Amino acid sequence: MKMLATVADFSAALDAERCAGRTVGLVPTMGALHDGHGSLVERAAAECDVVAVTVFVNPLQFGAGEDLDAYPRTLDADVKLAEQAGATLVFAPTVAEMYRDGTATTVSVASGMTAVLEGASRPGHFDGVATVVAKLFAMTGRSRAYFGEKDFQQLAVVRRMARDLSFPVEVVGCPTVRADDGLALSSRNAYLSDEERAAAPVLHRALRAGAEVVLAGGRDAAAVRAAMEAVLATESLVDPDYAVVVDAATLATPAPLDGDLRLLVAARLPSARLIDNLGVTVADGMHRKDD
Repeated sequence: MKMLATVADFSAALDAERCAGRTVGLVPTMGALHDGHGSLVERAAAECDVVAVTVFVNPLQFGAGEDLDAYPRTLDADVKLAEQAGATLVFAPTVAEMYRDGTATTVSVASGMTAVLEGASRPGHFDGVATVVAKLFAMTGRSRAYFGEKDFQQLAVVRRMARDLSFPVEVVGCPTVRADDGLALSSRNAYLSDEERAAAPVLHRALRAGAEVVLAGGRDAAAVRAAMEAVLATESLVDPDYAVVVDAATLATPAPLDGDLRLLVAARLPSARLIDNLGVTVADGMHRKDD
């Protein structure tokens, strides 16, 4: 497996692979890789000839007072996991390499989907995400890019950005990987104390409670929110940020609830802010839950 650190080397390596007739899969990450990232690499390796994993803690998507400096940086372990999962190369640039002359040009997704949920709680976050992903897509070229559904709003924003800017990149969403108790795997789980870790699966339990309301025939978003909030309230260490049910494509709340829906929650614990989501489909009297 190759380790690359410059944009020029990264782009040249992938151009050469395509010229040789090989397909390229891209797995963008901020490092601190876990089995959830590993599942993305494995999916990419199963569907593409070459898999490029990027490891870059992007300062543009961190707001004031967020955990940019504390964010875990574990490059050696990341490289090992990526290689074991089937990566062909790892691109790990410095901030100076990615933003050589600062950030005079940025990308903004001017859409209702960025004004709500994470966009409302973390102003400017999605501009930072869109900017770095656009740069990575431009460097990579024609490819398939793999993102986890745990960051569901981010996935929606990236898909819209790729479509609007006509990148030759197919954005592939992959299922959330969970621990046995339901907690979605996340790099920020490393911040949790033992007590916080024991409380954190309440996010998934809340989502399941909301989904059960829909699956039982409930079509009122307020009732679904109330069910989720009631479960979140059972853990004193958890301070809810939001608990909502929205249309999976638009992130708006339909009335009555129908079609492909996403339940999303965010909550703060003393050491970390966590997010999670769950899909529910309602169509022609049929119901389905995506866990």
